[in-house]
Amino acid sequence: MKFGGAALSTLELIKEAAIKIKKKLKSYDEIIIVASAMGSMTDDLLELAKKMNPNPPKREQDMLLTAGERISMSLLSIALDQLGINGVSLTGSQSGIITTDDHSNAYIIDVRPIRIPNLLKENGVVVVAGFQGVSEKKEITTLGRGGSDTTAIALGVALNAEKVEFYKDVEGFYTDDPKIDSLATLIEHLNYDEALELIKLSGRYVVHPRAIELAKKNGIPVHILPYQKESLAKKGKGSWIIDSAFRPPSRAVYEKEFAFS
Repeated sequence: MKFGGAALSTLELIKEAAIKIKKKLKSYDEIIIVASAMGSMTDDLLELAKKMNPNPPKREQDMLLTAGERISMSLLSIALDQLGINGVSLTGSQSGIITTDDHSNAYIIDVRPIRIPNLLKENGVVVVAGFQGVSEKKEITTLGRGGSDTTAIALGVALNAEKVEFYKDVEGFYTDDPKIDSLATLIEHLNYDEALELIKLSGRYVVHPRAIELAKKNGIPVHILPYQKESLAKKGKGSWIIDSAFRPPSRAVYEKEFAFS
């Protein structure tokens, strides 16, 4: 379950996310949560850095920006504890997200989630900070835009998840922007290439294309759902991205192994 910044933008929404997780535990024994920074926190932190220095060192900028997801993961774990769930939180580096050395725009080259399986067996829930990892030189890195989406898919691949759910501020993929076109309809099922083409045509990242590319390469199902209660009450189906004819590779494929267009 991946919760975007809009879904965690207030304390009340974080509490609602915790309730969703508790309900999901009725169907699944083990759940990994990936948390984005609250609302506009990443942009706010970047603005702080630039007020201090118009051209902040990329390494120090990464150290600062990763604080956003750490705040979210901790608050969500605290909210889960209030509901009687011990949701242990881990940073990207603690989760084994191994990246290139490119500060502010790193790519995932491997996932070594050594701690996660035992924590899942003990607690049922692990909350991971998205958007961040650690290089092979042991430097903290950030994954750039869409990094939290990519974190969710990468962990899902590494741990053989049944699916990855994205809780967004939209219902899913539409034939057109529903805010502009009142006749736009929800697309309930599409394959990876169709999703990538829709993103290309619309310029709107329902799920970041980096994440969809990674899901495509590994054949992991993606389900997009709205985090808002009113949307769920109205429709609640969301959009599935899956290619039933696709055979996943025998081993995980990460971003180092394919080029981005």
